[in-house]
Amino acid sequence: MSFSTPRITIVATRGGSGKTLLSLGIARCLANKGMKVIPFKKGPDYIDAAWLAKAAGQPCYNLDPYLMSSETILNSFCMRGQNGSFCLVEGNRGLFDGVDEQGSRSSAELAKLLSSPVILVMDATKATRTMAALALGCKIFDPDLNIAGIVLNNIANTRHKRLITTTIEQATGIPVLGAVHRLKEDPMPMRHLGITPYNEYENAEKNLKCIAALINEQVNMEAILKTAASAPAIECAAASQPPLHTPVKDHLQIGILRDAAFQFYYPENLEALEKGGAELVFIDAISQQTLPPLHALYIGGGFPETQAVRLSQNLSLMKQLSAAIENGLPVYAECGGLMYLGRHIHWKGMKHLMLQVIDWDFILQDTPVGHGYCTLEIIQDTPFYKAGTLLKGHEFHYSRPVPLDGRNSGSLSARVVRGHGFDGKSDGLCYKNIFGTYLHIHALSHSEWALGLLQKASDFAEQTRYL
Repeated sequence: MSFSTPRITIVATRGGSGKTLLSLGIARCLANKGMKVIPFKKGPDYIDAAWLAKAAGQPCYNLDPYLMSSETILNSFCMRGQNGSFCLVEGNRGLFDGVDEQGSRSSAELAKLLSSPVILVMDATKATRTMAALALGCKIFDPDLNIAGIVLNNIANTRHKRLITTTIEQATGIPVLGAVHRLKEDPMPMRHLGITPYNEYENAEKNLKCIAALINEQVNMEAILKTAASAPAIECAAASQPPLHTPVKDHLQIGILRDAAFQFYYPENLEALEKGGAELVFIDAISQQTLPPLHALYIGGGFPETQAVRLSQNLSLMKQLSAAIENGLPVYAECGGLMYLGRHIHWKGMKHLMLQVIDWDFILQDTPVGHGYCTLEIIQDTPFYKAGTLLKGHEFHYSRPVPLDGRNSGSLSARVVRGHGFDGKSDGLCYKNIFGTYLHIHALSHSEWALGLLQKASDFAEQTRYL
């Protein structure tokens, strides 16, 4: 298929320069004009992606050159982007930052793969003419990259804006499309290494409206649209993603815990389950009192520690969940979902009761225990993976797992090839039909993930005669 939807990629010289602010503002501005904006986020990111989805009013999809092949990225981008009138891709880290000295898998390389014009965000704090040198360096560093415009951030005053704009445009020929003045307060609530998840922040919608107004006033939106429209047509292999061919039965019900505690789900993962014939049943573990009939349960990551009091108070659902798991309900649990299965979460000097299905406690540390891309080798058969399977994903957790005396500690089924996992050596906790891991999987890089979960749900349905 030929893909020609207008598109831009928003990048920066480094993390923390303001590309998320600009991305959110542009997405909401264009959505307010009635445009269907399809947002994408580079790399393994849930939080920025969720904010982008909120701003655009459309799901945000991840494009990860480390986890996905170039063909997979192009097909996903074209398939999803063809349904919109504007595609917005937010990069990560610095423009040329990748996993090695060559900057492979960087935002620059992704933009070239997508034939996308680049908007470069530059933080102008305590700088003037040096900004032109930085912009010129980015232009010369990779002549094949189309840096189509620059947006300045943290501008002090009108003179500051004029001086930097003039020097950049004269030195590089790249137009400055906007200048965002320094704000007294950061409009984005920050926590850990990034933004607080929007569904934990009560002023999310108010802040997005303020950001949109700010960007609409201080960025040339007509020039942004013109830049996006200049993107050339690209060829993609397929206009749609074929359904999964699996031996599972219809009407499988797979539960998804989704609330303020558990919110880290790639939309592609949920779509893969639905394409395999599953009905997704969303459950609020904080307030929902009754567990619906299920054939499997998928618990994603999140921040269960911030909701630990409320989770522990929902004794009715916890009791039903525990009983179902003990009776063989298949459970795939990632990071925060893994923590929920344990006895307790320790956070800020308090100990909070969780499901008590596995005899582990999870103690929150002040700094990340595991952070970055991760690779696991499955060394013994699990409910969802066979021995010998190699899994690539990412981890980001502050919790340290501590095994306790008890019969339900399970076994660790995976060897850590890269990353930290449970202890730098092992991961993949198996107990009954549970597979608990710190590794976050993306369905587009591991088709066996959805197949395994669907098959296990089918087996459980057969055993319990639900269907």
